[in-house]
Amino acid sequence: MPTVSPTTLPDPYPVKPNGLHRSQGHSIRVPGSKSITNRALVLAAMAERPFKLTGVLDSDDTRVMMTCLKDLGFQVAHDPGKEETTVSRPAGSSRIPASAAELFVGNSGTTVRFLGAMLGLGKGTYRLDGVPRMRERPIQDLLDGLNQLGIDATSDAATGCPPIAIRSQGWSGGRIRVKADVSSQYLSGLMLAAPFGDGETVIEVVGEAVSEPYIAMTVAMLRDFGLVVEVKGATYRIPGPQTIKLDEYAIEPDASSASYFFAAAAITNNLVVVPRLNLNSLQGDVHFAQILQTMGCELRENADGLTMIGTGTLRGIEIDMNAISDTVMTLAVVACFAEGPTTIANVAHIRHKETDRLSALATELRKFGIRIDERQDGLTIHPGPMHGATVDTYDDHRMAMSLALIGLRVPGVFINNPGCVAKTYPNFWADFAAFQ
Repeated sequence: MPTVSPTTLPDPYPVKPNGLHRSQGHSIRVPGSKSITNRALVLAAMAERPFKLTGVLDSDDTRVMMTCLKDLGFQVAHDPGKEETTVSRPAGSSRIPASAAELFVGNSGTTVRFLGAMLGLGKGTYRLDGVPRMRERPIQDLLDGLNQLGIDATSDAATGCPPIAIRSQGWSGGRIRVKADVSSQYLSGLMLAAPFGDGETVIEVVGEAVSEPYIAMTVAMLRDFGLVVEVKGATYRIPGPQTIKLDEYAIEPDASSASYFFAAAAITNNLVVVPRLNLNSLQGDVHFAQILQTMGCELRENADGLTMIGTGTLRGIEIDMNAISDTVMTLAVVACFAEGPTTIANVAHIRHKETDRLSALATELRKFGIRIDERQDGLTIHPGPMHGATVDTYDDHRMAMSLALIGLRVPGVFINNPGCVAKTYPNFWADFAAFQ
């Protein structure tokens, strides 16, 4: 199905109700994982020879990463039609070809945190900045980690948020302690860069780490690329310098994007197949499908992918969503159609995402008539009669995609700024139209 340009979308976007009409089912081929794509782009840039990525997500966040790599002197050939990207470093150049660069990261947390760490491998001065919301997103814990390696990493802001400056004479290795209770991306960024330093790096995580499946994803990808990382509890030992052992890597479908269609099946009593996705995915968010199964849906897994079947029964649950917090908003919407309340806990860190997602969710769900109890670390959703509303999306792609689901059952739902989905899923509205 062709991509729907954000400039051609009506704003606000009207969602056409589906009700509880049971179709023959839908097969939705979601795009490649953003989290895997941006990790893979960083690793591909570190390869000694041209490196090919397949299944690449083409979105605002991944384009920002590719543009930054180009600005750093890497050669990036991207074919969105084939979902392929080849990254190479000019012959004879150092790990980071450019010795100076001004990089614009938009509102991409993975880009600023992964590149912020990677630039410690360079020899020069680099500055990273983004949109106004990026200047509210914490990054001090990453800078503290880099400074422990002797890399001069500072924030221009007293808040410890971007813009940031990295002044480096290379990564010699060492032992560092880093916090990951606000974002696991600080740790992931350091791990992605460490194999290419001039000596061994040992990273010790201090205190609690949020979103642990994303840390596991980083470890698995490093090993997939033929790199050594030793994990003992909260300590990661990474020898350096290492060399990448392969020259091509396939990226999985995005499990977070799949969550919207699994949820659509759940609330419309429908059937949805997401090809090429399975429960052994690198992505923790794939387990959202099992949460829906716990609530009353039927889940099937086979060689074709994952199938979700809405059964007409949805039960409220109490659940710790720390590990798969990108699906909190999807679950909150499903909870509006369940029997009994749903409590989502241990996700205070999502207040530091593209928007304060807990506050934004509570505000927008109340517009439909839903009673919400908001706490510092979560929400309780009390289902009840709903009415139409025009909702704000806070320039947050996940707000737009999750709140649109309500319109499949409730007439009169309009989504402001629908084009914000381009951050991770430019073709979302075309795929979503299958349910309308």
